[in-house]
Amino acid sequence: MCSFLAARRDTLGRTRRGLFWTAAANETTVRNVTEIHDLTVTELAAAIRRRELSPVQITAHYLDRMERLNDTVGAFYTITAELATDQAAAAEKAVTRADDPAGLPPLAGVPIPIKDLNMVAGVRQTLGSAVYLDNVPDVDDFVTAQLRVAGAVITGKTATPEFGLPCYTETAVGPPARTPWDLGRSAGGSSGGAAAAVAAGLAPAAQGSDGGGSIRIPASVCGLFGIKPSRGRISGAPIMPDLDGLGTDGPIARTVADAALLLDIMTGNQPGDMYTQPPLPAGETFLGYAGRPPGRLRIARTRQHVIGDGTVHPDCAAAYEDASELLASLGHDVVDIDLPFGPETVPPFEVLWYAHAMLAPVDPARQDLLLPLTSYLRERGSQVTAEQLIQAQAYLQFLVRGALAVLNGYDALLTPTLAAPPVPVGYFDEVPPPENFERQKRFTPFTPLFNVSGQPAVNVPLHWSPEGLPIGIMLAGRMGEEGTLISLAAQLESARPWKDRHPALW
Repeated sequence: MCSFLAARRDTLGRTRRGLFWTAAANETTVRNVTEIHDLTVTELAAAIRRRELSPVQITAHYLDRMERLNDTVGAFYTITAELATDQAAAAEKAVTRADDPAGLPPLAGVPIPIKDLNMVAGVRQTLGSAVYLDNVPDVDDFVTAQLRVAGAVITGKTATPEFGLPCYTETAVGPPARTPWDLGRSAGGSSGGAAAAVAAGLAPAAQGSDGGGSIRIPASVCGLFGIKPSRGRISGAPIMPDLDGLGTDGPIARTVADAALLLDIMTGNQPGDMYTQPPLPAGETFLGYAGRPPGRLRIARTRQHVIGDGTVHPDCAAAYEDASELLASLGHDVVDIDLPFGPETVPPFEVLWYAHAMLAPVDPARQDLLLPLTSYLRERGSQVTAEQLIQAQAYLQFLVRGALAVLNGYDALLTPTLAAPPVPVGYFDEVPPPENFERQKRFTPFTPLFNVSGQPAVNVPLHWSPEGLPIGIMLAGRMGEEGTLISLAAQLESARPWKDRHPALW
């Protein structure tokens, strides 16, 4: 029922394949397409519904690429070939039997990997740490369950730094996660494996999470679109604590529409969630916003660095200026403002980050398996008193109130995503942990601000440096207004398409 036609050459001399899939035993429908991994999530889902592409063949294609390229880009810690094959076969049966394929789940048969900070029942969850190499949860977490219900095929667990703490993904669990645009450079973190997988064509899109920039950082250095949703938009149930509301799950994808579709699927709350967002009005979806003009918006901009001695690299400044000009050319009002978050935001955020390092239990007899940076952060975390923790959170809330009084006067805020282009693998670990942490702060001064405020923020891959490195820009919006950011990003994508821009190993 599934088959590849003979490879042929197109007029440019590139190998292409004709693919077909049909539910009729003696009938074939042939359609020439590019390689399966050239297709977006929405294109794959549509082709499956039309019975033009087989979930089994799509999954086999991705598993083959993962086997061949994973060691090169360091995207996956665990490849779940058996689980994925079984899920793909079940999806194929469902499509075959469906009287109306339009009624199938939105991701029926589409491969989507899960970050290794998240739980997949029966699959190893390392948290990026040698301490947890044998950890196998017996239940899915909320986001994994949502993706399962949507019909996603889970192809594996993507690489993440130890306990998701650093902004780069280099651990004792697997090879470093590298940006496919330059294999000598880091894919970022903590969703570094997820971004490397999508940028290398090992997944059409991926689930990630973001507590200080962990979706937007790797999206920037891998040339992808990523969404950090509003605080409370997506439940972290059943385990992940959200006492300070810094972290949330979210999508990393090649297109705005794909990310919006995944956000629709991930969205939801569970009993006991400390933070919640009201659902979209009846009949509205985030995917719908991707096809809706944003109208004329008032957009603030700043590239003020919150670290005292920090600077913004010329490539990142160029991307920021280019994005400003593009937004203005599209009819938006772009105005300069002073960043309403200053250096005073950094110390209390550090206190919360040290405390977060203590969340994963570690047997004292196995502490020697922790990486030096993790040990350093946990040592600092062990010294944080209850009074210091409460004061840090209270002070950040005070700062957020003042910042939102300014930012709510605009439809969006434009900043660089990062202060520098992708850094070499090993750049952070080549210095002792205290300096490592300082380097990370200077590299990522913008992204944590919106984890503190809880506002939605996206990375938009509009710019590449003269050396061919992706340089993202960031847009943040009002609380609960992901739709505005999605419409605006889709407008930018239409004006400056990036979907078919790929690294050499693609």
